[in-house]
Formats: sequence, C-alpha cells, structure tokens
Amino acid sequence: MTRSLLRLATLLLAPAALLMAIAFGYQPANPIDLAEALANSAPGDTVNLPSGTYELSAPLELKRGTVLIGAGPEKTVIKAASAWAPGLEGLPQQENPGAYLLKLMGTNNVRIADLTLTAPALHGAIYADDANRVELSNLQIKDFRWSGVRTFRMNNLKVHDCQFIDAGGEVQWTGGALFTSYTRNSEFWNNRIQKSEDLDRNFYGFKGQGGESNRFHHNDVGVNFSFESPFDNETGIEIDHNRFDGVISIPKFGGGPVLRNGFSYHIHHNWLKSSYALEWTRNSVEVDHNLFDFDPDHSDGNLVSSFGDEPAPGPTDFHDNLIKNPGRGIFWANGVYNRFRFHNNVVKAEGGDRSQGLFAFHPDTDFSTIVIRDNIFESTGTNPRPLMRNDASYRATVQNNTLTHIADAGRLPNRTTAAARGLAAPLSFTVGVNGAYQVDGWTARRAGAANS
Repeated sequence: MTRSLLRLATLLLAPAALLMAIAFGYQPANPIDLAEALANSAPGDTVNLPSGTYELSAPLELKRGTVLIGAGPEKTVIKAASAWAPGLEGLPQQENPGAYLLKLMGTNNVRIADLTLTAPALHGAIYADDANRVELSNLQIKDFRWSGVRTFRMNNLKVHDCQFIDAGGEVQWTGGALFTSYTRNSEFWNNRIQKSEDLDRNFYGFKGQGGESNRFHHNDVGVNFSFESPFDNETGIEIDHNRFDGVISIPKFGGGPVLRNGFSYHIHHNWLKSSYALEWTRNSVEVDHNLFDFDPDHSDGNLVSSFGDEPAPGPTDFHDNLIKNPGRGIFWANGVYNRFRFHNNVVKAEGGDRSQGLFAFHPDTDFSTIVIRDNIFESTGTNPRPLMRNDASYRATVQNNTLTHIADAGRLPNRTTAAARGLAAPLSFTVGVNGAYQVDGWTARRAGAANS
C-alpha cells in the first residue's frame, strides 16, 4: 500500500461515526462527520464522499493539497442546516467568509469535484482568498443569495464543467454566479449558468475585476449580464466560443491603459444574442469572428454602448463579424472614443423600420482615427436606414463598403478600392458547453441538428 493510500485508509477508519458517514452516506444528528474528515486530513489527502446529504452548520475549511470528491451532482449533496442563516449585512462592500459552505484561505493545490452545493440562506458555495492552483469541476452550485463562487487574489484557478443555478443576486448590487477579484493565469470553460424563470432577482454570470491572462471559453450563460468586469485595468482577457444571452460589460474610466503589446480583451468566435451586446469604454480590444444574432422584436440596444464621458484613446479593432438586426445601432458613445476601426463585417438590418443611423460618434472625436471600410451593409426594412446618426460622424473615413438600401449613401465618400469586402472567410465554429451549438454563417443550431 502506498503512503497516500495508507493515509487515506487511516482517515476513513477513524472515528467510527466518520466511517459511517463517509462509507454509507449516513447523516448523524450533529454535523461533525465531514468536518472531522477534513480536520484529520493531511496535505495531499483525498476525501471521498459517497452518495448522501451532508448538512453543515459552519464552513468547512480545506487544507493544502486536499481533494474533496463526491459521487456526482445530485448524488452527493453538501447543504446548510436550517439554523445557519448569516444574513446579508455588510454586502456588497464587505464580504463574510463565514457565510459560505466551503472556505479556502491561503490554501493551494485544492481540487473539489462531483458534488451539489446548495444553501438558499448562505451567501455562496465557495469562498477562496490567496488560494492558488485550485480546480473546481463537475459541481452543481444551486440556490445562493450573493455569489456562487467568490474569490480574491487567485492564480491558476480552473473552473470547468460546472452548473450554476440561481447562484446569487439577492442584495442591492447583484452578485455573480462566479465572482473573481484579481485573478491571474486562470481558465473557465464548459460551465452552464442559468436563472429560473420565476426567480425574482438577477445576478451576473461571470463577474470580476482586475484580471490578467484569463480565458473564458465554451460556456453557456443564460442571464442578462453574461460577463461583467468594470472599473479596473485588465490585460490578456480572452472570451471565446461562448453562447451568451446577455451583455459583455467591461467599461473603464477613460478606457484604461493603451497596451503596446497584446490586448486588454479579445472577444472572438462567440454567439451573442443581446442587442445591448458590448458595454464600453475599453481600450486595446479586438472583436472578431462573432455572430451577433439579435431578435428583431427584442433589439432595443446599441451593439457597442459607451456611457462614460471621459475621452478614451482606443483602439477597438472590430472585424470579420456577422451582425443581424443591429437594433438601435452598432456604435454609440456618450464621450469621445478614438481609433475605432470597423472593417470586413457583414451587417443585415432585417425587418422593422428603425430610422436611427448605425454609428453615432461624439462630435469631438478625432475622426481621422475612425475607419469604416470593406464592409457589407444591407437594410431590408421598408424604409432605408442611414449609416450615420449625427452630422459630425460623416467626417469618419468611409471607403469601399457595399451599401444596399442605405438612406445616406449619397453623403458618404465611400471610395472604391481593390480590397475584398465582407468576411475573409465564412464563419464556422462551435460554441457553448462541449461545443453544443454550431455556428455556420448566419445560422446557429444544436450541433448535429439538421438545417431548418
């Protein structure tokens, strides 16, 4: 028997009540069983929880190197005792680590998997601070009041193949299903985030601040704000191959730093369904190869909306996207945003009779830095739709675009060049959990389903 197996056998053999709880899922009158297992563990131990419900009255704190693993979501359930109800006092300004089921404080190399975590009276499922190399997988995180997972100062966090259901939002500012602050070198994939139709509160999907070198991919987020990370400087954030029902909100005062190398955000190969799709202002962003697929009956937003009035130098490079039913418009900024390049996109304004122009730049914009070129614009409504929403915006560089049924085509210089118009190549990629949806051009459907 190896040393680790010997240690695990010793752990599971004492005390007798612990053996009964761990081996048979027995739930005694007092909630000591799982707590004793973790208290008696040594770094590197694995604690296996067979099917059963484990009721707690205080947080479990995991040691360095602990692996906590169940028999699977809805089979192994960790929940809170009915008397454990810490309330929401102090939120959102001040967190309470004692209001979460599991707690990791300065604890590295932890893995938690194959469980359901639920407690409608608690703030959340997992609280972690300065805990590096943590992996959360195949968890069902269900019914919490503030944020399902709340982390601070994490490095190499991996969250994948988890389901978040009604995981937050019952406070004056909404929490997030997964709320990360100052996270670096981390990855989030194959997660499903959803809200019950009858739930009378909202919460963010992925919520964060101060991230660096993080990737969010192949997630399926069905809440109003799919991704929100405002106010802080961020670098190297990649958002790709997701199905998002809600907005990506990343505003920063003045747009944040202008990076000499790399990007603050790279948003690519997503299926985005909210006409209020991207909340700016943010500098050093690339947006490419996305399907913006908006329902014409629910298209009241601007695709890019910038509410701040502090001038931002940019840039945003927006290219090779398909945009269907762009609602009120494609770009609107309350303040100056320079170096916005919109090229090689295809836009179809189908149905409806909106009269707003697609682009509205602030009059004080440096229009020598605004470029709209090599795109295909097609308006199919009864009345043609203009490209520009205000007179100042006509000072932008507009060249080599196909303009079909565009009301102000005669006011646009639109010099023809030899450059190709529209996408460099057709869009074809999968999005969502395990690539469940296939995007082929303007069509998105369940992967493997026949074309309708």
